[in-house]
Amino acid sequence: MSERVVVVGADAAGMAAASQARRLKGPGELEIVAFERGHFTSYSACGIPYWVGGDVAGPDALIARTAAEHRARDIDLRMRNEVVEIDVAGQRVRSRDLESGNESWTGYDKLVLATGATPIRPDLPGIDADGVHGVQTLDDGQALIDTLESNPGRRAVVVGAGYIGVEMAEALINRGFQVTMINRGAEPMSTLDPDMGVLIRKAMQGMGIQIVGNAELTAVRTDERGRVTAVATTDAEYPADVVVLGIGVRPATDLARAAGLPLGASGGLLTDLAMRVRGHENIWAGGDCVEVLDLVSGTERHIPLGTHANKHGQIIGSGVGGDYATFPGVVGTAVSKVCDLEVARTGLRERDARAVGLQFVTVTIESTSRSGYFPGTTPMTVKMLAERRTGRLLGVQIVGREGAGKRIDIAAVALTARLTVDQIVALDLGYAPPFSPVWDPVQVAARKAVTAVRRDATGG
Repeated sequence: MSERVVVVGADAAGMAAASQARRLKGPGELEIVAFERGHFTSYSACGIPYWVGGDVAGPDALIARTAAEHRARDIDLRMRNEVVEIDVAGQRVRSRDLESGNESWTGYDKLVLATGATPIRPDLPGIDADGVHGVQTLDDGQALIDTLESNPGRRAVVVGAGYIGVEMAEALINRGFQVTMINRGAEPMSTLDPDMGVLIRKAMQGMGIQIVGNAELTAVRTDERGRVTAVATTDAEYPADVVVLGIGVRPATDLARAAGLPLGASGGLLTDLAMRVRGHENIWAGGDCVEVLDLVSGTERHIPLGTHANKHGQIIGSGVGGDYATFPGVVGTAVSKVCDLEVARTGLRERDARAVGLQFVTVTIESTSRSGYFPGTTPMTVKMLAERRTGRLLGVQIVGREGAGKRIDIAAVALTARLTVDQIVALDLGYAPPFSPVWDPVQVAARKAVTAVRRDATGG
């Protein structure tokens, strides 16, 4: 008799899990039923800003596998069906067809939760007005594009200056909008230390984006039709024909909370190494709805990234399909682009290290993407954190132009391997003038960090 697996959420983690499980077991051994409340499946949410900005076609270009393709592999994918309740004791879920409103129960032997994350929408006057958009799904992206194309106004306000915020600001500039960014912090990109964030601010201001720092959104102003006209902060008002919320996301775990499943400090589901929900042998969870182990700090964090979601799905699918795999954790690597500026980080920021009791030294260096004499060479800034006394690498941040961003992968590998800055200096990295100076910028920073660690140890 075959088992039934129910998957809640049909994007990266959910359908990666379903596909991997199907590779391991055929329809006669494993029935797979997947529920998705949206119109799209298996898509790249990371590509939405580039779709909005006109860099890529969409939404079809962002879809890795269609619903029809999943169904052709004997996966019962039910689109526009939202799971509204989980009965853990009865091993069943209640779903609602969003077109008809009909509800039904579906039993399961194994359950996979891949409910993702939802954009943070503060409880403020006017926040749900026509013209205010969060951007998390392809449906969100299409709704924003519809607004941009139907609205004659050309004034946009982006609230929040994280990855989504800065990418959406660039997308709106590319569409010919006048863009104002409202940021709670002093500098954009709070995933970087402020001394690196200032480089992002200057680049964005150079693109014509007005950045309002240390500002708190208090309300969205609307006209008599309920359409957005401006946003208000504690100090001023800024006219707006469209507002994009880039404040961040929270794990979409209301279903899990109601079912009594274990959640962490940030509201994400807690799992074991095999991505099973703790205390529940037949329930797995992955993607943006879970917390993951930070291998550098030793803490559990909510880090919503597509790279993690796809890996989680593969591991969950292996477990559901009777195989074995584990997810050891992350080091917090991310890379982004603002116009021609590449921004990357991995590991801990200064405040992260302090929060977990680590003492450290920091160094910042200026280097170049290629040998200085080679055509097309561009500058880059590298900041590095190393633990006092031991010299263990704790974190790296890089801001530069072409050739800067992916250098963060050197640091990501070093963090995973718990290398010291001395060991990074000794790495045998590739060199040729078109690709790098003789000393790669990451190694230049490591050399300076070695000196700082030794000076700290001797009190010099």
